[in-house]
Order: sequence, then C-alpha cells, then structure tokens
Amino acid sequence: MILDSFRLDGKVALVTGSSRGLGQGAAVALAEAGADVALLDRGDASATAALIEATGRRVHRVQRDLVSATPDELSAAVDEVIAELGGLDILVNNAGTIRRAPAAEYPLGDWDDVLAVNLDAVFHLSQAAGRHMLANGGGRIINVASMLSFQGGILVPAYTASKHAVAGLTKALANEWAAARVTVNAVAPGYMATDNTAPLRADEDRAASILSRIPAGRWGEASDLQGVFVFLASDAAAYVTGAVIPVDGGWLVR
Repeated sequence: MILDSFRLDGKVALVTGSSRGLGQGAAVALAEAGADVALLDRGDASATAALIEATGRRVHRVQRDLVSATPDELSAAVDEVIAELGGLDILVNNAGTIRRAPAAEYPLGDWDDVLAVNLDAVFHLSQAAGRHMLANGGGRIINVASMLSFQGGILVPAYTASKHAVAGLTKALANEWAAARVTVNAVAPGYMATDNTAPLRADEDRAASILSRIPAGRWGEASDLQGVFVFLASDAAAYVTGAVIPVDGGWLVR
C-alpha cells in the first residue's frame, strides 16, 4: 500500500531548533509517523518532548547552543543520539536565527552568529550524520531553506547569504551521497507565523504588503510543513534528492 511508504516506524530522527515553531512541528510530525526523535536545542524543549511522548515514541533531548558549539561538540551530539536511541536515520537542520540591520552598518557579531547557526552548524551536523548514514546503508537529511534562498530580502544580508548557501550545500551533498542512498533535500518555508517573522507581522504596512502577495491569502503555520517533512524523511521520497521545495502559499509564483 502506498501509504505504508510514508511510515517511519523503527527510524530515529534528530531535529534542531525543536522547542517551538517549525522545529516543534517537524519533530511531532515525524513522531506521529512512527519515528523516535532526538531534540537538539539551546533552550527548553520539554513541551516538544511531552508531545512526542504522547505519541508513544521515544524522545531524547540534547542541549547545544549552535552559535558557539564547535564541530567536535556537534559530532558528539550526533554520537550521543546514536548511543541513546540506537541509530540515526533522519536529520532535520531546522534551527535558524535572523538579525536585521542595514547592510552598510551590519554588525560583524551579528554576521558571525547568523552564519554559525544557519550554515556552519548545518554543515557540521550533516557531515557527522552523513558519515553514519553512509556507513549504514542510507538516510535522509532535510535542511530548512527560505524564500531568501531565492530572493534578496531587506535588511537581512547575513540571513540571505546563509539561506542561499543552504540551498547550494543541499545540492552539493546530494550529488556526493545519492549513490549511497543518503538523500539531501531542503524545505523552503514561505512567510510563516513564527518568532522570526514577528517584527514583520507587527509592522502593519509591511505585513499588509506581504499578505497581499501570497495567493493563499494567509501566513503559513508550522502544520503546513509537516507533510513535506514526513514525505522527505520517508521511503516515498527515496528518489528525491537535491530538491529545494517551496512551501509558500504561492509566494514565489506571484
């Protein structure tokens, strides 16, 4: 049956930035599809852990601050998940941060922090997880890109640079690892009602301008991404790799 190919029973997933928002939605969706889930976050992911436990799946929490975590610390986090949950089949690189300022005045510290979380950690976690997946017959890596993987944005040079890079990294890793049955894809959320977009939604003129361009006529929710995460993590997407999939209510085609 086709629906069986979407099941994740017996799989282990690691989701970063999982205490709320899109990461929480992804983690819960993977658990509902049958996966045990590890949560990597710098904050308190207890609410997400409780939602996963309610599905009957196992959960393990790993605390790391991706701004300051070294490559060795991120590799150790992957090793911890494998030791605690018995393997690692799915990695969702969801954690992200954004800092807004005019490009001519953009603070170096903000640039470094955004690139550390949005790009460096994505690579180092993918590298550590990829080594395990390559040795174990396959796996799924899902990165979270952005509309600013395609566009330039306003007042967000570091975020835009990082999300363009995530799209490129997704394709580069997909090329190298596809023959070993490790797929690497990205989900590009549109304008979602999350903490990152709170300043935009609080600006009446900017919010109205954004909303007027979304054919679906609304901001996205975490639940709008859950099906795509499950699909890309599952056997149903075994022949899908190197893709950057917009989930944007039609924003890009307007």
